[in-house]
Amino acid sequence: MEQRTYNQYCATARTLDLVGERWTLLLIRELLTGPKRFGDLQASLRGLGTGLLAARLKHLEREGLAHKITLPPPARTPAYALTEAGEELGPTILELARWGLKWAMGERRATETFHPGWAVLGLRACFDAEAAAGLRAVYEFRVDDEFFHARIDDGTIEALHGPAQHPDATITISQEAFLRLTGQDLTFAEAIESGVASASGDSEALRGLRGLFRLPPPRARKANCAFDRTGENPG
Repeated sequence: MEQRTYNQYCATARTLDLVGERWTLLLIRELLTGPKRFGDLQASLRGLGTGLLAARLKHLEREGLAHKITLPPPARTPAYALTEAGEELGPTILELARWGLKWAMGERRATETFHPGWAVLGLRACFDAEAAAGLRAVYEFRVDDEFFHARIDDGTIEALHGPAQHPDATITISQEAFLRLTGQDLTFAEAIESGVASASGDSEALRGLRGLFRLPPPRARKANCAFDRTGENPG
């Protein structure tokens, strides 16, 4: 597959030459949470055909953004992981996520897939470091059958797939309710009060959870049509 280029000697254009093709940034998003097998990537990126997935992975390998590894025992299976250059795209992906939460989300379309595990990066994107100052706790999140956890250490966060070994607090919620939280149609307190979510564990850790993750208020991208470009009401 021929690689397209903007043919511009510009850092932005050169970067888009590397990661601007469809599905490429989403592949990097998946690998930012740890190595993935080919089948894992297929399961998370429905709509991406086998041939195109293979081509995109070869592109990432060729450009030094990802490489093949063998997972440790007991798996011992081939997988893909990001290189140092690929990992350094992490802050860019998180900023795109923050922008999207504010300007792009809206209601879920009927054709859109959703994986609770995508919240691993969402936790990082919405993390309030100031609210976490002095807090040390491990939170496990259970969304239906999917588990992920976050380790908070005095203003820093490490969010990973899978259950935590020794969680200080456990939050259990249905996928439907979790989607409403993501869409800001439901608050965590409302989810607890209505019974669609539950929280258990250390009381201090549970108190620290309040304000730890802040979703930006959604904004409309289009200007108010009641005013013209000068800011005056045409009526």
